[in-house]
Amino acid sequence: MLLRTTLAGLALAIASAQASAETIRIAIGTQDTTINCAAGGLLIRELGLLDKYLPHDGKYKDAKYDIEWKNFTSGAPLTNEMVAGKLDFGAMADFPGSFNGVAHLDANKRSLFISVLSGSIKGSGNGIVVPASSSVQSLDQLKGKTISVPFASTAHGMLLRAIAAQGWDPKKDVRIIAQAPEIAGSALRSNRIEAHADFVPFAELFPNRGFARKIYDGSQANAPTFHGALVDASYAQKYPEIVTAYLRAGIEADQLLAAEPEKYSELIEKVTGIEAEVNYLFHGPLGLQTRDLSWKPEYRQAVATSIDTLKLLKRTDRGLDVDKFVDDQYIRAAFKQSGLDYDKQLANYAALPLKANDAVTGKPITDFKRLAQIWVRGEDKVRHYASPEAALQALATLEEEGKDIRAIYAQAADSGIKLLANQAWFVRNGKGELNAFLLKSQAEQYAQQHGGTALDFTTANQKLVAQH
Repeated sequence: MLLRTTLAGLALAIASAQASAETIRIAIGTQDTTINCAAGGLLIRELGLLDKYLPHDGKYKDAKYDIEWKNFTSGAPLTNEMVAGKLDFGAMADFPGSFNGVAHLDANKRSLFISVLSGSIKGSGNGIVVPASSSVQSLDQLKGKTISVPFASTAHGMLLRAIAAQGWDPKKDVRIIAQAPEIAGSALRSNRIEAHADFVPFAELFPNRGFARKIYDGSQANAPTFHGALVDASYAQKYPEIVTAYLRAGIEADQLLAAEPEKYSELIEKVTGIEAEVNYLFHGPLGLQTRDLSWKPEYRQAVATSIDTLKLLKRTDRGLDVDKFVDDQYIRAAFKQSGLDYDKQLANYAALPLKANDAVTGKPITDFKRLAQIWVRGEDKVRHYASPEAALQALATLEEEGKDIRAIYAQAADSGIKLLANQAWFVRNGKGELNAFLLKSQAEQYAQQHGGTALDFTTANQKLVAQH
């Protein structure tokens, strides 16, 4: 009996040792070129942040970790690999994320939406562009035209809502075709497409590269959008501490972006080829989107809206219980372990603030409604100006000095979103003050209501230079 008991104890000890010494896979699917996923993938990987937070005590005392990274250009193929059991985590937008949940249920599995990474409760991030040479200035001029979009993407949902707001029939009044961003770029360059709707960062990237012009921002649809992180539910149940560790790494990535947006915008460019000035549009202070890891009610609603739209598109006939699919227990744990107050962040809707002095006067900037910024190539920090006219005066001096201007930014006077100033429209009032707008029609309407003249960037710049 004693021998049998001893052998049983030995067997139990061996089994326990084998369990604690297991090699645990952590397979993460990223979308590097979807730059607002950076805090859930690219930066964690490039900076080795996950290793800092992985557990090495308790049941993980002797565990070894096999961290696998795989990059995707969209959510659909990433979802395929998650459902196939090849990935444990994934980062994607509200639409493909919802489809991820449905696809798992279809396979008798479950996935969980565990964190937001970056988003906009207004809808900024998605947008519609036209070729640079197009005469089209706004969405209402696209009736009867062909618009391409990555199908079943968050941009597709935005496009359908924008068309509905026009009172159009999406099957009769426009022709919508499927087109991936990489194909659309070539089509826009060669004028083979009349308009293209897309997600982060392409509605800004294509105009920044000079072959397209943004005519619609998702904020005009006022429909919340976000990108976030998902995990396989059975994996989370088995390894909850690893899920929390992944999210803690994401919190640190987010903090690094907030502290040095220029530096990490450069890193994102180095990895993806997407220009740092476009990355800064999203990750810099007062950016197009807000990096926010908390589950705002608006983002939960975006998931529900996505599911309804997927049904409308006949991509699924299955419902999805949002309250079960969106699971905030892990991000709450990650906040607590990081010494942060999740509920405080949940109530915070502010964009990343800017604490800066005017580059000309040296005085603190306190009113950001007419903020303008210049990023000079070779400089580590963006220069900040209290007004567009101050920035344009500085621009003239910088160009005389032979400086290479990387980007000029302005905040839209109506929506407050950050714009590429050289793509914007301006209203110049009687005092010589400039207010920026995304669209010509918005500028003209403002000028009519408040007085002044609507000008494109080149004309506004020339007039200011001539005045001085």
